[in-house]
Amino acid sequence: MKITSVECYLGNFITVKVNTDEGISGFGEAGLAYGNCWEAAFGQCQDFAKLVIGMDPFNTEQIWEHLHRHTFWGMGGGVVVTSAMAAIDTACWDIKGKALNVPVYKLLGGKTNPKLRTYASQLQFGWRKVIKDTGNLTMLYDPQEYYDVVKDAMSEGYDAVKIDPVFAPTEPKSFGEVFATQGTQIRGSYREHDLKRSVERIAAAREAGGPDLDIIIELHSLLDANTAAILGKALEQYRIMYYEEPTMPCNPGVFKHIKERCNLPLATGERSYTRWGFRQFFEDRTLDIAQPDLCNTGGITETKKICDMAQVYDIGVQIHVCGGPIATAAALQVEAAIPNFVIHEEHNANLLAKFINAGKYFYEPKNGFYEVPDLPGIGQEMSEQEMQNSRKVVIE
Repeated sequence: MKITSVECYLGNFITVKVNTDEGISGFGEAGLAYGNCWEAAFGQCQDFAKLVIGMDPFNTEQIWEHLHRHTFWGMGGGVVVTSAMAAIDTACWDIKGKALNVPVYKLLGGKTNPKLRTYASQLQFGWRKVIKDTGNLTMLYDPQEYYDVVKDAMSEGYDAVKIDPVFAPTEPKSFGEVFATQGTQIRGSYREHDLKRSVERIAAAREAGGPDLDIIIELHSLLDANTAAILGKALEQYRIMYYEEPTMPCNPGVFKHIKERCNLPLATGERSYTRWGFRQFFEDRTLDIAQPDLCNTGGITETKKICDMAQVYDIGVQIHVCGGPIATAAALQVEAAIPNFVIHEEHNANLLAKFINAGKYFYEPKNGFYEVPDLPGIGQEMSEQEMQNSRKVVIE
């Protein structure tokens, strides 16, 4: 089997469709469709597509090493490079599963986890009721809104949620205004009113959820290490499941600084790429939960290796999922197979029409758990509607 062409799509999500001489096609996704590197990943997918024409998609290790070592910037080139590698790699795994008529998790060792516990993610932007009322994600400010949104998620069977109590500033602004500046940047000193409001939001979530609700705190790296430690210490009383991206992860040493000053399990991974990006976190054992983003860190091939490395250090894995239907489907396949799986992320953006309409199939958790699709490959394709409405470049 040989790759004959690669179709690259720039729409609501950045996707590729890898075609073969046996008429089997696979789908992959690059993870940079959120944030401000959108077209960079689209261009990189085209560059890398040229390098895999004629290769055998079953040789995923060979293809990954080719893109990693023979492209100059493949080694240490950053997320634009690894996101394009991820898109092509995932598509090749999809082809392998379809050709063999098995789901990808069968090729990764089989199903370790019969169903996947799931949490409702990013509740500071609302959940189903808020989205239904407003038509989109929004910004929650008052602690009462955090109480209500937790109740909304729990009504669907979720027993775990994730909230960023810092992203929304203390003074109301539009969603667009806040998101354009990536929330509230707090450096060096946590003003008392900021600290108080952040804690009040989580206190309201705990009250709504009762003692058995698991609460994950997400900070999107908005704080420096000192302020993150101050907030973490203040939140200890609310039994936090883990503390995600308390500060920028490029210097793993600062995570040790935070860990020494507050008693919360730490997590990061969406902005760490490949095995090399996670190495020091594992060796220092500063992480309790690793969160590789499959669509940004190099695809299924690389993510499985990161998960295996994490297991050596008794570190759990929650794959970071903040993309389209392909990203969700690929993550489910890996999570089904790995023994150190902890929980799956169900982003509230998955409730939006653009996500629902982008996939050939629509999957969602039932009573807080995902059933992993048993269709061949990753179990998902982009819809004809999404592909028709996207900008398309074909590499042959």
